Amino acid sequence: ICYDIRFPEMAMIAARKGCIAMVYPGAFNLTTGPLHWELLQRARAVDNQFYVATCSPARDTEASYIAWGYSTIVDPNGQIIATTEHKEDIIYADIDLEYLKTVRQSIPIYNQRRFDLYPNVAENSNK
Repeated sequence: ICYDIRFPEMAMIAARKGCIAMVYPGAFNLTTGPLHWELLQRARAVDNQFYVATCSPARDTEASYIAWGYSTIVDPNGQIIATTEHKEDIIYADIDLEYLKTVRQSIPIYNQRRFDLYPNVAENSNK
């Protein structure tokens, strides 16, 4: 559960079925956090043209496992619109459906996919 964001297929399937946002829990550490956490959030948002929200434990340097933190909300263009950074906090953001529509119309990836060259992962995804 803590690293589902690493598997793009789930997001691709959800996006192809009309999803407008994905929420991922995670607890990346002080090594993988700075290298991958933000990068993966922004990649999922851009690749699938939807909002991505992540939640992570705040950083507690006294804990046996030290989480990176940085619960974040990313828009469909990959821009960070809210973050906790490493501290304990609550964040929120509006999901702007008009903005989402504009992003999807500006770069129409859904209409330009080449399923003659590669499989549609959303097809028969409930097997």
